[in-house]
Amino acid sequence: MDKVQKIILISIISVSAISWIFSLIQPDMMEAMMTLNPIATLIFILSWTIGMAAMMFPAIIPMILLYNKLISKSIGDSHNNHDSDYDTSSVLGNFRHKFDTSKPQKNGRFSFISLPFGLPIKTAAFIGTYLLVWTLTGVFLLVIWSIMMNSLLVTYSSRDIEIVAGIMLLISGIYQFSSLKRKCLGYCESPLAFFMKRWKGNKLRSGLTMGLYHGLYCLGCCWPYFLLMIALGWMNIFWMGLFAGIIFAEKIWSKGIYVSKATGIVFMIIGILAMMGTVSIMPENMGSLYEMEKMNMSNSNHDKEDGVIDNTMNMNMNMNMNMKMSK
Repeated sequence: MDKVQKIILISIISVSAISWIFSLIQPDMMEAMMTLNPIATLIFILSWTIGMAAMMFPAIIPMILLYNKLISKSIGDSHNNHDSDYDTSSVLGNFRHKFDTSKPQKNGRFSFISLPFGLPIKTAAFIGTYLLVWTLTGVFLLVIWSIMMNSLLVTYSSRDIEIVAGIMLLISGIYQFSSLKRKCLGYCESPLAFFMKRWKGNKLRSGLTMGLYHGLYCLGCCWPYFLLMIALGWMNIFWMGLFAGIIFAEKIWSKGIYVSKATGIVFMIIGILAMMGTVSIMPENMGSLYEMEKMNMSNSNHDKEDGVIDNTMNMNMNMNMNMKMSK
């Protein structure tokens, strides 16, 4: 590991550690997310993105280091014509021509990769689009959550919500055994396999595209954990830590598929027990917010009924007065 990669490693770990600290002191998002208030939504997006950095960055360290190494090799090739100790062709087989930047000029201009600041910007772009996928995922879950809490779930009892949460756990557990899960996990736990499949070149735009692909594979691998955030509590620090540990084990360990399957079995068992009413998985604050929302809707309906009654009484009074005046 060279000096640049050590800096990258320390930076990623530091960002993750700082993100965990911010996650510990973040406000309770359960109540704020009952509505799509712009300020509350912005706070949620920032909180969610910080949480994703805390949870996901340790697990993607091997991917980032390999990407950095590959584009570093490209920069080295652009300044000399001899092979270095780290031969890109030995990593990606017959893909060497995709890394070839031995001609630093194109149409009379220097390529971006040949500039001294190109490497950190490209690495940051790769990480940035990866994180963007998770940010947009959080926004999607937020919208679904708001719709469910404000229009659907308020018409049902807390027991019905427990059943829905149990179904979510059961679906998440079954997905852990699916071929799509195995495929996405295979690309996430093997950076070499990912770049063999999705290498797009050494331009900045290519780095953005590959970061996007990596984010999508990671989403396909880990979405059940974040779907369960709805059932178990938005950005609850305990569940964040537990799921982060599972994700890290899945992606770093070569036998991560066994961690995935074991987790799937646990999800299915808890889901079935929740549907049977044997265990309760609804957070305490979610239950109180649920009852509060039902009371608000009930009061709103009473206000509407009172308003209709008042309007009817006013109309009757006006009609009586008009009849007397006409007499």
